[in-house]
Amino acid sequence: MGSLRIRGVRVRRNPLTLGLIQWPFMEQAVEEDWIRDFEAAARRPLRERLRYAFIHTYKPVLDDQPYRSFDSMEEYRRWCEENLPSWLGYGRSV
Repeated sequence: MGSLRIRGVRVRRNPLTLGLIQWPFMEQAVEEDWIRDFEAAARRPLRERLRYAFIHTYKPVLDDQPYRSFDSMEEYRRWCEENLPSWLGYGRSV
């Protein structure tokens, strides 16, 4: 499959893997579109790339106050289990 260089960055042409499904190649139009997007992103200044690189996602309860403090790790863990949704992953078991 090989690789190519885009603005000095080596990009490998590997199979795309999504879950258990594998595509051995990208369709040419999709690959060309991907390369155009990559080149456009490489032309942006670093500050702009960093601004778009991180997406803030609201986390219920955690984002409702600027900070919290606890006297012990045990108190923190108990607060997490009692107050946070399990899908956030802060409990002892998810």
